[in-house]
Amino acid sequence: MGKAKDPSKPRGKMSAYAYFVQTCREEHKKKHPGESVVFAEFSRKCAEKWKLMGAKEKKRFDEMAERDKARYNREMDSYIPPKGEKRKRRRTKDPNAPKRALSAFFFFCQEERNSVKKQYPSYGVGDIAKELGRRWGVSTDKPRYEESARKDKARYEKEMAEYRKGTFKKAKVEAPPAAKKEVEEDDDDDDDEEDDEEEEEDDDDEGDD
Repeated sequence: MGKAKDPSKPRGKMSAYAYFVQTCREEHKKKHPGESVVFAEFSRKCAEKWKLMGAKEKKRFDEMAERDKARYNREMDSYIPPKGEKRKRRRTKDPNAPKRALSAFFFFCQEERNSVKKQYPSYGVGDIAKELGRRWGVSTDKPRYEESARKDKARYEKEMAEYRKGTFKKAKVEAPPAAKKEVEEDDDDDDDEEDDEEEEEDDDDEGDD
């Protein structure tokens, strides 16, 4: 019997693929109300369809995931775990590994964060994240940030190939304190996302029992 979960703990972040599967389920229910679904077969079809989809088709699901990530971070800022509950231990990182590729939303936040702080000086981290998510949702300049994300992804893949071969050398570039803090926070978000994915898998296993 598993340990009872804290009902006050924020719901974990959903990935773009999870939103896609959720949408497929809703569409299937509308077309075939009352029809039972074979979960394994349904999951296989979703996975196949996802692989064939292009970046343009996946875009709306990526944006849904980015907004949910901002929601999760905002809620976790005010979450206080019950007494005696230990925080999940983070994986040990190799400090010499390549920097993770940044998303289009993160590039957007890098540019917009100072603007939000100036306009709303009383805002805390959670409120800033909420406002950034709102601005991203109505932004008409997304292609520029998506292009930055594509370039950064190519950089990351190239550096990871070198890292696996043992030929990668991390450049020592000292970033301004504010920029360093933002990058470190992004790394923390990546770790949290990996932990959340593990928790979601555990939830699925419990639900199948």
